[in-house]
Amino acid sequence: MPTPGYQALREGAAILDLSARGRIRASGEDRKRLLHAMTTNHVQELEPGRTIYAFFLNAQGRIQADVWIHAEEDYLLLDVEPEVREKVFAHLDKFIIADDVTLEDLTATTAEIAVEGPNAAALPKHGIILNAAVTGQAGFRMVVPLEEKDTVLQALQAAGGVPASAEDILSVRLENGVPRYGDDISDSSLVQETQQLQAVHFNKGCYLGQEIVERVRSRGQVNRLLTKLKIEGTEIPAPGEKVMAGDQEAGTVTSAAYSPAGACVRGLAYLRAKFIVPGSGLTVGGAAAEVVQQG
Repeated sequence: MPTPGYQALREGAAILDLSARGRIRASGEDRKRLLHAMTTNHVQELEPGRTIYAFFLNAQGRIQADVWIHAEEDYLLLDVEPEVREKVFAHLDKFIIADDVTLEDLTATTAEIAVEGPNAAALPKHGIILNAAVTGQAGFRMVVPLEEKDTVLQALQAAGGVPASAEDILSVRLENGVPRYGDDISDSSLVQETQQLQAVHFNKGCYLGQEIVERVRSRGQVNRLLTKLKIEGTEIPAPGEKVMAGDQEAGTVTSAAYSPAGACVRGLAYLRAKFIVPGSGLTVGGAAAEVVQQG
């Protein structure tokens, strides 16, 4: 049976406690210029109240972290996965030389709560509002002072919100094909391999790692792509399990979870491009699998 949190994500309004994520505030006159030069998306044109998704790359074009960048009147708020918070802070700090930019880690003094699902807009909003989703469902995130967290959670539940577990979140994000940095994207990944091109502004000018991104784009292809999979049965493959096409290795699973709505397993995998076509005869752990088209 689907859990109440899973049902709320798909049919109602679910409450997600994302307080473990990292939150870094960048202030100072040069904050947009610095982040524009350090990420793949267009930060210079980011207006107050707007949120964009981007990647941090190294000089070799490999993804070091993903980030939601939210603009307020006098600062930018960077929202990152817990595992990369310290790395992102140090990475940015290293490039602040004569710039008027101050970084402050707000993680320990704030809470982050998301509301996602078809009815998310009906729930009350508090604090700083980010237009960002974990599961791919409609919704928003709220960043509030830590001491207000319990009050906000109570208000959301009183308005009809239903708490969702980590397992609920995993199932729905994989149904929607939303990757997570640290699981499906790593520091060995190239931008185009992830198929998350909403993170990239191709006409923004120079940024760290741009040369590689443009080189890959000019060649028109990469050898592997992060791809949505549907796997028959209930057996959940472990990260790293091989996807086979007959006796050929077609790729590797990165994440998988049971989908109550589909009565099957949904996952993400890096597949070699030639196998991302109908009739490839894919299997995972002996179970039949098929590519789910993007969109």
